[in-house]
Parts: sequence; C-alpha cells; structure tokens
Amino acid sequence: MIPGFGKLSESQFQITKDAIAWIAVLIAGADGKIDEEEKEWAAKVAHIRSYHNPNELTPYYEEVGKEFDTKLTQLLANIPSDTKERTAILSRKLEQLNDILPQLENNLGYHLVKSYRSFAAHIAKASGGFLGFFSVSSEESKLISLPMINEIEWVEQDVTEEE
Repeated sequence: MIPGFGKLSESQFQITKDAIAWIAVLIAGADGKIDEEEKEWAAKVAHIRSYHNPNELTPYYEEVGKEFDTKLTQLLANIPSDTKERTAILSRKLEQLNDILPQLENNLGYHLVKSYRSFAAHIAKASGGFLGFFSVSSEESKLISLPMINEIEWVEQDVTEEE
C-alpha cells in the first residue's frame, strides 16, 4: 500500500483509484456524448498528475496511471449509454468515497477531494467551445464540483519542535 492509504482495505483503495475513471466518464458524458478528445484528455491529465501534484499524491497517481486506460475502456464498454442512468450509476459509485476518504492519514483526504474536483474541471474543459469560451456545458457545470462527494475538512497539524 502506498503512503497515507495504509488504513484502507485493498478494495477501498481500489475504489479511490477507480474514482478517476468514474469522474472522467461522469463529466465527459454529462452532455450526452463522450467524445474522443475528452477520453484522450482524461488519460493525459491522469498521467500528468503522476508527477505534477502535491507530493503526497504522486504515488497515488502513479498507481492510477498503471491501469487508467484499461479501467476507462472497460467502464465505457459496460456503462449504460443513457445519460441519466449513467450519471446515477456513477454518482452512486462516487458516493462510496464518503466512507473511505475520512479514513486517510493526515490531510490526504482533503487533497484527494481537491484533486478529484480539479480533474473534473479539466475534463469538462477538454472538448473546447468557441476559442476556449463556453467550453463547460450546463450539464457538466452541475456535476463539476462532484456534489456527491462530501467535503473533507482541513485539519491543522500540531507541529511541536523537538528540543
């Protein structure tokens, strides 16, 4: 298990990793269609995050990157094409994080929720718009904050100086 995730079971850890593919499909498909550009961008962003994010998330995104393409392909092959049904299923899957994230060590859960939301925003902006304006559809904007995932409160750490 990677640092900070040690309190989780293997299946709970897998849910945190699967969440990246779930978010990609949820946001990309919010407007009723999932285009190639959004799928490619999701893969790129997941890869970039393995080296460009808060250091404590680097090992997590390295793990996500190992299986992201496969997870995304499997998910797209098995998820309903109906937008409402797909959104409901993915929202329920993401709700599982509400019991898992508070178990993470230190403020890792806080950073992970921020990272999930940032990832959602990047996916929403992937399909363009006119000259980069209006690139987030109204359907995507309703989901971009991932309202099904509870906020994790930042906890101030007591730093005591060693004498």
